[in-house]
Amino acid sequence: MALAPLTAQSGKFIASQPHHDGSELYVSQLTPSLGEHVAVRVRVPLSFPELSVHLRTVRDGEPRVSAARLVATTAHDRWYEADLLVHNPVTQYRFFFELDGDYAWLNGEGLHFNDVADTSDFRVTVHSPAPQWLHEGIVYQIFPDRFARSASAPALTDQHADIPEWAIPAPDWNQDPIPSGEGVGTHFFGGDLDGIIEHLDYLKDLGVGTVYLTPVFPGRTNHRYDASTFDRVDPVLGGDDAYARLSAAVHERGMRLMGDITSNHTGSSHEWFTTAQSDPESEEHSYYYWIDEAPGYACWLEHGSLPKLNYNSTALRERMVEGPDSVIGKWLKPPFALDGWRVDVANMTGRWGSDDMTHEVARQIRSTAAEVNPDSLIIAEHFHDASLDLDGDGWHGNMNYSAFTRPVWAWLADQSRSVPAFGLPASLARRSGADMVAAMRRFSSAVPFKVNRDHWNMLGSHDTPRLRTLVGESMVEVALGMLMTYLGNPVVFAGDEVGLTGINGEHARKTMPWNDPSRWDEAVHDTYKSLIAVRSSSAALRTGGLRWVLIHDDCVAFVRESASESVLVMLARAPFDGAELDVSIGSGPESDATEPLEQPELLYGTDTIVVNNGRYVLPAVGPSVHIWRLR
Repeated sequence: MALAPLTAQSGKFIASQPHHDGSELYVSQLTPSLGEHVAVRVRVPLSFPELSVHLRTVRDGEPRVSAARLVATTAHDRWYEADLLVHNPVTQYRFFFELDGDYAWLNGEGLHFNDVADTSDFRVTVHSPAPQWLHEGIVYQIFPDRFARSASAPALTDQHADIPEWAIPAPDWNQDPIPSGEGVGTHFFGGDLDGIIEHLDYLKDLGVGTVYLTPVFPGRTNHRYDASTFDRVDPVLGGDDAYARLSAAVHERGMRLMGDITSNHTGSSHEWFTTAQSDPESEEHSYYYWIDEAPGYACWLEHGSLPKLNYNSTALRERMVEGPDSVIGKWLKPPFALDGWRVDVANMTGRWGSDDMTHEVARQIRSTAAEVNPDSLIIAEHFHDASLDLDGDGWHGNMNYSAFTRPVWAWLADQSRSVPAFGLPASLARRSGADMVAAMRRFSSAVPFKVNRDHWNMLGSHDTPRLRTLVGESMVEVALGMLMTYLGNPVVFAGDEVGLTGINGEHARKTMPWNDPSRWDEAVHDTYKSLIAVRSSSAALRTGGLRWVLIHDDCVAFVRESASESVLVMLARAPFDGAELDVSIGSGPESDATEPLEQPELLYGTDTIVVNNGRYVLPAVGPSVHIWRLR
C-alpha cells in the first residue's frame, strides 16, 4: 500500500510518523570510540503500517543494510533497535521501512517515500561535544563600544576623554548610530570593559550563563575586526588590566567569557602587515597572500583594510594558532582566562583559490584551546550552509543563521515593512510554517546531532537588523519562544531584551538605554526573563531531542525529550483551526505500556491542554507561545 507522505511540505500533522534523533533516548552512546557498537533506536507509532525495519549505514563508502529488532511495544509506539558499528570517525545511517507493496526512508529531514541522498543521513561521531557549561544559561552578545561607559569615564565632550584619532565621537549616548555611508564604522560611543563589569549583576539576573564580546583588540573602527595587534587589549576599552578584571568578575558570578578572533584576516594597520609590506624578506611577509591586482594583496571581500592570512606559512601557524603561546592560546591562560573563542568568518579561514586548509586550521585551533583549557569552546561563524565544515572535530558548533535564524525570520516576517533579506537583493518574504520547518530540517540534517545541540541560535546579532524591526512588536514573543525552546543554545544580542530596533547591522548596534526609559520596553524585558527562566528549569529544553508533532501554516508544535522529561511547545503566529494530537510521551521502550495521559503542567502561556480520549487538544489561539511539561 502507498501512504500519503506526511512531510513538512504538506503542512499536516506528523505526530503519527516514525522518529529518530541523536539524543539519549535513541542513541546509546553519544560519543563512542572507533570500533564500538552503538544501539540506535527508532520510535514507530502504532498507526504506522511497517512490515519490517532495517538500518542502512555506510562503511568505508559502501552501503550496508541490516535488520532492526522489535524491542518493545508501548501504549503508543513500537520501538526498534539495531546495532551500528562505528567503523569510521563519522558514521552515517538511516532507517528503511518495508511496507505492503511500498517502502519508505527515515533520515534527518524526515520520512520519504522515494530514494534519498546520503547528505541528510543521521550521524554518529567519535569527536567529543562542546563542554557542558554551554548549556547553562543563555549566551549574551556584547558589542563593547555600545554596551556601557563606566561611571568613572569622562564624557566624550570632555577634553580629557580618550578618543581615538580615527573616531567620530557621539556626544549623546542615546543617539542612533550612523546606519550607512560615511562614518558608519568610525562612529564612536566610548563603551568600555569596566562599564560591562558594572552591569554583570543585571546579566546574571537575566539568566545569562556566557558573556560573549566582539573583538577587544585595537583597530581603526568601532567594531575592531580590523585588529592592529593581537598582543594587547585596546587601551580605549581599559587595556589588559580591565580585561583581566572583567574575566575575574564574570567567573566570580559563575558565568563564562568568550572572545572573538579574526582568524581569516588582520587589519591593514596590524603590526604584522606593516612589517610585511615594508620588508618583503621578513617572516611576516609569508603571513599574507600577495597578488598582482590592486591593492596588491588578498583581502576579505575586497576590503583593502582587511588583508587575508595565508596558512601555508608555518611561521604564521605557530604564531596564530599552534600551542599555548600562540594568539589562540595566550588569551585562554590567566589572567584573562577566556573560556573559548567565537571565530569570525570561519568559513573563509584557510581558503583562497586552490588552497583549502580550513579543516586543518579549525582542528589546530581546537587542539590548542583544549591544551590550554580542556573545557574550552570553539564556535564558528558561517552565514550560509556550514555542513561541510561541521563534522565535529574542529568547530564545536556554528552561529546557526541557516538552520534557525533565517527560517524563523521568514515565518514571522512583518509584511508591512520592507526589510532587506540578509545578503540578498530582495526584501524578506513571509513563509509558511511548513517552509520554516523544511529549511530547519534541511540544514540541521547535514550535521551530527551533538553539533546541532551545541550551535548558537540567534534572532539577530551585530551583523543583522534587530528582531523587532524584522517581525514587528506582536511577533517578538513568538520568535523568543522558538529561541528558548529549540535545539541548540540561545544567543541574545544586547538590547534585544529591552526592545531595541535597527534597520541593518550597523543601525542595530545601538547603545544600551541604561539612562533612557523611553527606549527600554519593560514588557519585552519581562518576556525575555520569563522564557529564559523556563528554559533554565528544563533539562529537556536545554539538551534533549526534538520531535516535530504539528506543522501548520500558522502554528507549529514539537516535543523536547530527555530520559527524565517531555516538554510540548506550541508556537502560533495567528489563530488557527486547532489540533488534536496523539502524542506518545514515554521515555523510551522501557516506558509503561498502559500509562494514561496526565494533565500537563503549564510552564508558559495562558491556556491549559484539554485531554480528550487519549489525545491532547491544543488551544487555537495566536499569536501565542505555550509550553507544557507532559512528564
